[in-house]
Amino acid sequence: MPARRSGQGGRPSARLVLAAEAARLRQRSGRSLGELAAATAYGTAYLRQLERGELLGTSVVFAALDEVYGSGGHLGELWELARDAVFRDRFRRFMELERRATVRHEYAAATVPGLFQTEEYAREQLRTARLGNEEELEEQAAARVGRQGLLVGDGAPRFVVVLDEAVLRRQLRDPAAWRRQLERLLEISRLPVVTLQVLPFASGLQHLLGSSLTVLWMPDGSTVAYTEGAWSGELVEGCEDVDRLRLSCDVLRDSALPPDRSAAFIRRLMDGTEGSGRADGAFGTEGDAS
Repeated sequence: MPARRSGQGGRPSARLVLAAEAARLRQRSGRSLGELAAATAYGTAYLRQLERGELLGTSVVFAALDEVYGSGGHLGELWELARDAVFRDRFRRFMELERRATVRHEYAAATVPGLFQTEEYAREQLRTARLGNEEELEEQAAARVGRQGLLVGDGAPRFVVVLDEAVLRRQLRDPAAWRRQLERLLEISRLPVVTLQVLPFASGLQHLLGSSLTVLWMPDGSTVAYTEGAWSGELVEGCEDVDRLRLSCDVLRDSALPPDRSAAFIRRLMDGTEGSGRADGAFGTEGDAS
C-alpha cells in the first residue's frame, strides 16, 4: 500500500509512511485486524488508527508488530523517524546530535528532564501546554518517553545531570505518580553511565538559573550546547560561546550535592522526612544522614 500524500510539497509524512508500511506488512502476513489484535493484545480500533496514520502509537506497540511480522525492528525504526517529526524544528538538529554524543552534561532548572520523565509526568507537563486534544498529547508524551533509549545500550553517553532543588519541590498533582517519578530518578541514578546531582537552594545564585542547559561532546572531540526556556530553545555551536556555557555548567556542578547525598535527599522526599525548606548545603554537614 503506497503512503498517502501529506499535502505539503507532495511528499508523504514520516507518520504516513509508517502507517502504510504497517498496513502492508499485515496484508502480506495474511492476517485480519482481528487476528492481529489477538496476537498483540491491542484492540482492532487502535490498530486500524495506526494503519491509517491517525495515531502515532508508541515504540512498544511497533516492537510487538515487528515481532509478529518478523520484520527485524523495521517498524520500530520508522516509528523513531515519525516520532522525531513530532518535535518542533528547533529540536531536530539537537536530537540528531544527542544520538551521536559520547558525553552529556545537563542542568535542569525547573522540571524533570525529558529523558528522566515517567509517562505520567510527561502527560501532566504537556497538558499545561494546552495541546489540541488528547491524541496529540499522547503522541507528544510517547515521543518524549521514546527518547529514553539513549540512556541504555552500548552507545549510551556518559551522562552527568544536575537537578535544581526546584525540580524536586514542584510535585505532580497525584502524590502516587510523584512518588513513581522520584523512584524513576533513583533508578536512573544507579545506571552505570549516569551521575545525578541536586543543586540545593542553599548554594545561592547561579549563572544558569532560569534556563536549562545541555552540553554534548561529539565523537570528534567538538562540543555543542543547547539552552532552553519556556518558549524558545537555541543550539549553540560557536566555540567561544560553548566554552562559556561549559564553564558555567562546571561551576554549577561544583556547587551541587555529591551523588550519594543527592540520592539521599530524593529518598527523604519520598519518605516525607525532607521538609519544605532548604536542602542541606553542598558543603555543609546538616542533613547528611540518609
